[in-house]
Amino acid sequence: MTDKDTGENSDESKDEKDIPSDDLVSAQHSITVKRRKLNYTTTTGRVVLRQEVTTDGKFDGHQPKAEVFVTAYTLDGADPKTRPVTFAFNGGPGSSSVWLHLGLLGPRRVVSGDVGEMAPPPYELVDNAETLLAHSDLVFIDPVSTGYSRAVKGENPSQHHGFQGDIDSVGEVIRLWTSRNGRWMSPKFLAGESYGTLRAAGLAEHLQSRYGMYLNGLMLISSVLDFTTLDFNDNNDVAYALFLPTYAAIAHYHGLHGDRPLDEVLAEAEEFASRDYPWALARGHRLTADERASTVTRLAALTGLSEDFVDRVDLRVEHIRFFTELLRSERKVVGRLDGRFSGWDTDYGLENMSEDASYSAILGPYTAALNHYVRAELEYSNDLPYEIISRSVHPWSYKEFEGKHVTVTRKLAAAMRANPHLKVHVAFGYHDGATAYYAAEHVLAHLAIPEELRANIESAYYPAGHMMYVHEPSRVQQSKDLADFVKSASNR
Repeated sequence: MTDKDTGENSDESKDEKDIPSDDLVSAQHSITVKRRKLNYTTTTGRVVLRQEVTTDGKFDGHQPKAEVFVTAYTLDGADPKTRPVTFAFNGGPGSSSVWLHLGLLGPRRVVSGDVGEMAPPPYELVDNAETLLAHSDLVFIDPVSTGYSRAVKGENPSQHHGFQGDIDSVGEVIRLWTSRNGRWMSPKFLAGESYGTLRAAGLAEHLQSRYGMYLNGLMLISSVLDFTTLDFNDNNDVAYALFLPTYAAIAHYHGLHGDRPLDEVLAEAEEFASRDYPWALARGHRLTADERASTVTRLAALTGLSEDFVDRVDLRVEHIRFFTELLRSERKVVGRLDGRFSGWDTDYGLENMSEDASYSAILGPYTAALNHYVRAELEYSNDLPYEIISRSVHPWSYKEFEGKHVTVTRKLAAAMRANPHLKVHVAFGYHDGATAYYAAEHVLAHLAIPEELRANIESAYYPAGHMMYVHEPSRVQQSKDLADFVKSASNR
């Protein structure tokens, strides 16, 4: 019977159209890595997340809540029992997974260029001969409101815009993909960058306690696990000390340490940041004139800033002020995500720079590459704008931490204690002014785990910034480091 014959069937047809469903598409591809041809399948599209709903004690079914965009790469013909799978995402909050996807891990990568030689538009996509796909299947996840991911009609997206809501939705994507693809017996890894490291650590505990899913490893890239280490305020001197080695590295890159080797500069900065500097900050106005003068001189020498500036800010150099001040005499500012970059501003009397030169440099190549790649090669079409960085996720909710500082250190430690086979790889960029390497080291040194589990944590350092893979030598080395980590932690 047709819609014209009965209004009832017309309503049913309309209702069916309003029910969201997965819109996944698959395609076949190949890549040659070290003379080995890899045939792989891509599966791209949005997965509908549903929640069990009970109203007044009665079960109302599995109600759709969100449609989450994923891009999965699976090696053809591989044994799922031995083939690892890595679930990857970036941070923000509000970032899509484009950076790890097309910058480091995926089989295709964008040629963006680097400091002083950024690629001009139009940009180029090339095969990534160092792709982690040679060692692990890959699943890139865009959290709700990023990429093509959205809440479904009638649902409030803000329920996913917060620490626990985000953990729940991303964790559900991982559970669904693992179950639908028969991968519960596969070695499993999470790769997160920036806020994605906080998400990954929280997920490790969540997946264990909620679903009994034990992981093989975490890849924490540009790590932030405890926000105290990034909190610059009058009541927290910790961040000022922990960012000092990063300031020294950036000053070194811009020629303010002469011909001294970087490792020598960092060793001095770390020593000062661990002892004399925190002591001086803690003393406050109890410092003698000579003690204060000595601290000012040493701090200025390490940071590349003037003694007058260091004295005027009361020995406390906040990070945005540092990026604005360092090259002020040259009428330039330095990047936050990557302090190797420098750029122009509108007013060189500003206290805080107008924009991040390093982010501006890489946004164009990654945006163009993703929008081309998803349609032309992955064969997925969607008229929504692909949200590289979504502002709509803010304000991000940390209600679970009300009255406390935001940290996942207890969750990570609990996951490691419960699963003593869980390995953790941490990647640091010396010139990363967003998540300072020495701050991350500080957090890891205070994890509440037994001494025998500390060997489960490995570290890798690169002479680059937050997205250290923008720097070509770092990208090649990091790809090797991650491949070695996956192979060793897979226990096969």
